[in-house]
This record gives sequence, structure tokens and C-alpha cells, in this order.
Amino acid sequence: MLATGHACVDICQGAVPALVPFVVLDRGVSVAAAAALILASNLASSLIQPLFGAYADRLSAPWLMPASVACASIGIAIAGLVQPYWLIFAAVLLSGIGIAAYHPEGSRFANYVSGTSKATGMSYFSLGGNIGFALGPLLVTPLVLLLGLSGTVFLLVPGAVVTVLILRTLPHLHSFHPERRAAPVDRSAPDDGWRAFVRLIAVICFRSFSYFSLLALLPLYFINVLDTSEAVGNAALTAMLAFGALGTLVGGRLADRIGRRPVLIASMAIPAPLILALTTVGVAPAVLLSCAIGFATIASFSVTVVMGQEYLPQRIGLASGFTLGAAIGAGGLAAPLFGLIADAEGLTTAIELTALMPVIGALLAITLPVPETARRSMKSARAARAGSGVS
Repeated sequence: MLATGHACVDICQGAVPALVPFVVLDRGVSVAAAAALILASNLASSLIQPLFGAYADRLSAPWLMPASVACASIGIAIAGLVQPYWLIFAAVLLSGIGIAAYHPEGSRFANYVSGTSKATGMSYFSLGGNIGFALGPLLVTPLVLLLGLSGTVFLLVPGAVVTVLILRTLPHLHSFHPERRAAPVDRSAPDDGWRAFVRLIAVICFRSFSYFSLLALLPLYFINVLDTSEAVGNAALTAMLAFGALGTLVGGRLADRIGRRPVLIASMAIPAPLILALTTVGVAPAVLLSCAIGFATIASFSVTVVMGQEYLPQRIGLASGFTLGAAIGAGGLAAPLFGLIADAEGLTTAIELTALMPVIGALLAITLPVPETARRSMKSARAARAGSGVS
């Protein structure tokens, strides 16, 4: 249910880029103004997540999950119905706020319901977001082509269904809250692990610097350097995203078996030689390498969320807001910088430079300690697997 809610809000985020060309053609706004809608959505949905996380940590706000799904869906539906640009911008901003509100509380409860297999559970939660982001353009494009921009109103349907389902599930979800099962946590006590958490955020930023820059540069590299069609360039990008989703699942399972830190270090170390190799081969090997880069890079996505929660066990919502939103949003801001490098020095040079980012991240990841809660969780998971094997 949590993963379904994650998919629903990320459908709204994935729909925004698909709306840009229609807003330009039908509403007569400039390309720059239409592109600003993407920036508004991304900034609202990522950088303010820690605020919602901190609020939920203080007051425990599971109601944020259905409310945020409704808010995100209403915002994106209104964006296609209104005419003035400022109202379109405000509607996209409203949708982004709804997206931001869901992630910290959703990932907090994903932590609670996952038991001892927290990285595996978080990988399913993350996969919901990956699927939703991919579905956004697939849903909104035919609706707008058939009905015009007002077709966005039909995105209210999945939003309403999922909102109702989460509302019905809230009592069951809330039963997993640790304060319902044990003595209340003293939230005034200082958290151990703040220094490690800050280093973890830096690791996530370097991963995002590389990944989001590659998302922007890869199709152009295939088209302009490898001399392929736009379809092949987009196919390589799609393959990278799809294998990234697969890597999320595999990375989560591995982290519960062998530990968070080894998976994170490997996920940061492996992409660099693959990225450099991509700039030396032809089209078919480059597509395969794109798949491998996506798989390796995003294998640590759910792992870093769980590690952040384990470093700040008394502030799980705040940790989720930073690891899911703020760090990734900040990392995405590097894409324009690498675009400038591509304009000045060429696409090959820009892509080669992105290989430095995960190397720096890997060196930082080596310095990260293993949280005590992670040690206990892995021991419990191993005991559970051993008991299952005996039975």
C-alpha cells in the first residue's frame, strides 16, 4: 500500500515534463517559462521534504499520506484546466508540495512495516516511486492528445482511489508504529550518528551529481556522438532507468544479507569504470553499459534511505526527508553544470567527468560506520532465515 501511494504521487511528478510541450503550444508561454514548471515541481517535491519529516517526527502524522496523494493529484489536474501561466505554476507547485509531504512519512512507515528486512522493504517502497515516475508521461500524454490539456483532470481518478485505500489502511499501518508497541521514544535525547549522517548525505549528493547528469547527457551522446536516431537515444535512457529499478530491488536484498555499507561502497565504485568504458565503444555495447550503470548506481538507493534512518533512529522522518528529497534534489542541480561543460568541451568530456563523482562518493562511503541498529537488524534477519531453514 505504501509503495502504491509512492507510485501515485510520483505519477504526478513524472507528468510535469510531459506537459511542457503542450503548455508551450496551447497556452502560448515561452519554452523557458514552461521549463520553469519542471524546476518548480522538482524543488517543491525535494527540498522541502525535511520540513515535513521533522513535523511528522514531532507529531506522528500518518494522515499526511492520504492528504499528500490527494494534494499532488489535485494540483496536477488543475494545471491543465487553468489558463494564466501563474495559475499553472501555482498548481504545479501545489502538486510538488503534495509529493514532498508523502515521502518522509511514507518511508518512515515503510521502515516500521519491514521488520528485520528493512533494506528489502525500502527497495519495494522505492520501486513504487520508480514505476510511478515512468507512468506519469505514459498516462498524461494520451490524455492530453485526445482531450487537450483539460485531460489532466482524469489523473484525479487514480489519486482518489489511492487516497481512499490509504485512508482505509491507516489503522492497520498505525499499529506498526513503535510507540504503539513499546515505551515512547525520548525525542529530546541527542542522536548519535549526526556526523555519519552528514557524510552519508554527501555520498548521496555525489551519486546524484553523476546520475542526473547522465540522464541529461546520455540521449544527446547517442545522437550526436554515436550518430544514432532520437529513438535509440531515448531507448538507451529508458533501459538505464529500467535497470536502475531492478538494481533497487537487488541492492535492498543484498544489503539485508551482507550489510548496508558493502553494498553502498560497491554501488559507488562500480559505475566509474563503466562510464569511462561507455565513451570508448559503439552503439550496442554502449546500450549494455548504460543498463549496467543504471543498475549499479541505483542499487544503493533504498540502502541509503535505511542507513539515514539508522543513523538518526529518533528522527526517522527527518532522515527520510533528507535522503529521499533534499540530497537528491540538490544533486540534480549539477546537471546544468555538466551541460555547460558539454557545450564548452564536448559531450564525451562531460560524461567522462561524471565518472569522478561516484569515485568521491565511494571514498566517503568507506568512512561511514555501521550503525548499531543495523547490526542488530542483520543478526535478527539471519536468525529468522536460519530458523526458516531448519523448519
